[in-house]
Amino acid sequence: MDANNPCFNTLWGSLTRPSWALLLSLTTLLGLTWLLQFSSNSSPPPLPPSPSPSLPPWRSTRIATGKTCEGFYRVRVLDRATVVEFGGVGDGVTSNTEAFRRAVEAIATSGGGRLVVPKGRWVTGSFNLTSNFTLYLEEGAVILGSQDPKEWPLIEPLPSYGRGRERPGGRHISLLHANGVENVVITGQNGSIDGRGKMWWELWWNRTLEHTRGHLIEFINSRNILISNVTLLNSPFWTVHPVYCSDVVIKGVTILAPLHSPNTDGIDPDSSTNVCIEDCYIESGDDLVAVKSGWDQFGTSVARPSSNIVIRRLSGTTPTCSGIGIGSEMSGGVSDVLVEDLHVRDSAAAVRIKTDRGRGGYIANITIRGVAMERVRVPIRFSRGANDHPDGAYDPGALPRVARIEISDVVGVGIKKAPVLEGLEGARFEGVCMRNVSLRGIPPPAEWRCEYVAGEAVDVFPRPCERYGWGDRGAREAAGCFGEEGLDLVGSEFGFWMGGLIFPGGVFF
Repeated sequence: MDANNPCFNTLWGSLTRPSWALLLSLTTLLGLTWLLQFSSNSSPPPLPPSPSPSLPPWRSTRIATGKTCEGFYRVRVLDRATVVEFGGVGDGVTSNTEAFRRAVEAIATSGGGRLVVPKGRWVTGSFNLTSNFTLYLEEGAVILGSQDPKEWPLIEPLPSYGRGRERPGGRHISLLHANGVENVVITGQNGSIDGRGKMWWELWWNRTLEHTRGHLIEFINSRNILISNVTLLNSPFWTVHPVYCSDVVIKGVTILAPLHSPNTDGIDPDSSTNVCIEDCYIESGDDLVAVKSGWDQFGTSVARPSSNIVIRRLSGTTPTCSGIGIGSEMSGGVSDVLVEDLHVRDSAAAVRIKTDRGRGGYIANITIRGVAMERVRVPIRFSRGANDHPDGAYDPGALPRVARIEISDVVGVGIKKAPVLEGLEGARFEGVCMRNVSLRGIPPPAEWRCEYVAGEAVDVFPRPCERYGWGDRGAREAAGCFGEEGLDLVGSEFGFWMGGLIFPGGVFF
């Protein structure tokens, strides 16, 4: 999310968790038939020349994802130790920072193991994770972030951002932090990690924040990561941030933060590949999931794209931002993303593509299907930014390339406004393909807002962008959307990694 620019200022009223029975009934009443098979026999015509980097190829093979990330990993039980053995006290008052650090160091020295956090309230400052390591939270265990800012020390900014995301210079470290590790698991019996972020939010609101806030969990340059069966609460900033990572599974996680809390994104894959997010519930003051890849000239220079990302069976609410966001920091490129079975309610947007002048990079090969939304302000939004840049050295001529965004099987009720599709002059959004979309409740005239966007739509209500060339022969040819058998849901070969993601030596529980 753009840290200095709220997505929307409107806050909705009292919110409740979704009723899947209601969702099923709604889907049945509106008569949606989900597409289960698809193919593509040809590639679209090439895009016009652009000063931005070339787009990745449009894959011609079928997505072969299955329906779950289960089976990605083997399980091997290791010797366990508890934080109590290293001096931990779970009374909700005593600092356990040194106890956690000693425990992780001992496990690292022994080559790996499992650290168990028993029932109790365990206050701690930031501590690092290690390779071949499992953090296991028993039922009733709560890790509490320290309220002493000195226990969240400063670290260097990420190379693809060039500075802290919110403030120049360094940034505060995350509560659970890892750099250059592999084979790491955070799991348990639905124990909790609570960042107690209110003190950080108040610094932001009061404009007294000196350095960018820390995340709750951050993995840098790491691989073979599993986060499952835990509840994550009240992050100071983005909640889970894998950056420069590969082979990451986030499954069965609940993420909660007050709906007015600033920039508390749920999960932000950033310059990372082979990421699977599924069966998660998120309430936050920002995007539920945001896919990123660096900021302006810094992201372009590092050139670490985000690719091969699956997001499925995600639900939640965010009254200020979106269910799924791509960008706005996407300068390293984002491609080959599959989103399916998304349920968003009482939110500002369900799907949002965010970019800006100066970003460069690309967004391509995005497949979104099976979306249900209730009481959403703007259901689908492609937006340009608001002059949000790390410094004055960005190149305003660095335009992003956006192509092959395919959205299908969407139902919405209580929608406040028609979709907004705003491209950038000189960098049109190409190949925006929509099929089987029904958005109800939009007050008259229910007209889509479209600029610099080319695409095609079939069975979409209300009809999009009729005054902007959608549906004519030229638009169809530019989009490359539909063949004789309907929408070509083309993406990358997710099966090549998803079927073979096995942690060397096993995952450690």
